[in-house]
Amino acid sequence: MGSPKLVLVVSGKRKSGKDFVTNLIQARLGTETCAILRLSGPLKQQYAKEHGLDFQLLLGTSEYKEKYRTDMIRWGEEKRNTDPGFFCRIIVQNVVEPVWVISDARRKSDVEWFQTYYPEVTQTVRITASEEIRKQRGWVFTPGVDDGVSECGLDEGVSFDWIIHNDGERQSLEEDLRKLMEHICTLI
Repeated sequence: MGSPKLVLVVSGKRKSGKDFVTNLIQARLGTETCAILRLSGPLKQQYAKEHGLDFQLLLGTSEYKEKYRTDMIRWGEEKRNTDPGFFCRIIVQNVVEPVWVISDARRKSDVEWFQTYYPEVTQTVRITASEEIRKQRGWVFTPGVDDGVSECGLDEGVSFDWIIHNDGERQSLEEDLRKLMEHICTLI
């Protein structure tokens, strides 16, 4: 495991814009400074391998992924119950950039792992968007997913260091990002 100067553990509901915001952060810092690390990547890769599925299709936003989402969540929970840091350890291997952005934290165990192993440099970021905006982005409530731990695990019990409002109002988003970027620049 590397020695980052900052670890941003990002969370938010489906279609809140986690990937959009984390890509903006990386674009502003540069790929030589900022690595985006996705917990879902190794989860989907291992799930695809064990179930004979197409890993690349599981990475996208297709119906293929949605078909397996519920079982993939269940499988991932079983892995985490056995070893809460299983996916976290995989994504930090060989990362050399000084800023790590964990783009898709979903559970308290994800946040706690980074706070335990990188306590001085870990900060939490919550991406928010209203249900109306999320619906405009294609979100549809799915029982067993949107009311499960993978979507609600960080709704309570976590004090976020940063809140990024991504409701489609560019000025609000830019103001939140400006504050975060100014802070990041003081650390690196």
